[in-house]
Amino acid sequence: MHEVTIKPEWIIRQAGGESLPRRLVELLVKVHELGSLAAACKATGVSYRYAWELLRQGETLFGEALIVMERGKGSKLTMLGEKLVWAEKRIVARLAPLLASLASELSAEIEKARSPSPGLLRIHASHGFSIQLLHDFLAAASVANELKYLSSLEAVVSLHNGECDVAGFHVPVGEFEADVLQHYGRWLNARSLKVISIVTRRQGFMVARGNPKEIYRAGDLARPGVNFINRQPGSGTRLLLELLLRKDGVAPASIKGYERCEYTHAAVAAFVASGMADVGYGVETPARQFKLDFIPSQTERYCLICHEKTLAAPALQQVLAVLRSTKYKTAVNQLPGYKVQKAGVVTDLRDAFGYSSTTRGK
Repeated sequence: MHEVTIKPEWIIRQAGGESLPRRLVELLVKVHELGSLAAACKATGVSYRYAWELLRQGETLFGEALIVMERGKGSKLTMLGEKLVWAEKRIVARLAPLLASLASELSAEIEKARSPSPGLLRIHASHGFSIQLLHDFLAAASVANELKYLSSLEAVVSLHNGECDVAGFHVPVGEFEADVLQHYGRWLNARSLKVISIVTRRQGFMVARGNPKEIYRAGDLARPGVNFINRQPGSGTRLLLELLLRKDGVAPASIKGYERCEYTHAAVAAFVASGMADVGYGVETPARQFKLDFIPSQTERYCLICHEKTLAAPALQQVLAVLRSTKYKTAVNQLPGYKVQKAGVVTDLRDAFGYSSTTRGK
């Protein structure tokens, strides 16, 4: 398959004037990460002279400086410079999974137009870092597939309606497993579905370094002065949070920011890291990437699910081979909060979760 890449780009300009150079934003991001203009120049591949030209263009556009230099202390962004950096990080975190999904769809359409093949594997899955890695490994192995990121519920419904071949969803381990499976129950058929294990991962509270608001459980979100950023309605993460709130006897309406939402774990982490919220709920990987503290609360299983007849498809056999490979397992285990758990092992739905749980509420 042809590899398609779509990248977000945003433009700032004064009416009728020059726009902010894209390379300047990249430079500011590296200054923020490395604390040095010289190091940022090396990382972005621009000369020191050109970097200063970019900075002058930015200062002309905004009428104020974007970085300050301190002898012996490197370079530091001004407040405006930091705002630009966090805007970039939030945009990338928010759009990257969507654009990756669109790129996969476009790649699949190109493949269909060039040589129509019934072997294209359609994967609808809740976004996660293990499934993202799986997609990368499949691309490297030239396995024809179309990956579309949806919520866990949407993915299961897609499989039920015949709109995909494989669905990816996550289920908490322990006390909330039955509640979540009941939520999906009407779209699960225990007689024909197979579960492919991949990983366990940790969900928890993403907070600023040092946890200044002392947030340790769902009930703490309702305290005065706590500003929350949520996931979108229908997401498996939001469902899990609602179960935690119900356990703590907390009404969602009592939480400041509860109806404000992002569509990815990374976007939630970026929102908190930029100071726009005190806390978000999600997986550990982006919390560590954005240098946040992470307060774990639940472990959950991320699985693929498909109909038994799909297992024989060559593309799905290649998926199983990737999941069982040492290289894939090693890559996944390097993700903070993720742990390979019987990756590539196929079981009946009733054996994976318990028949009574999946049929409850039908």
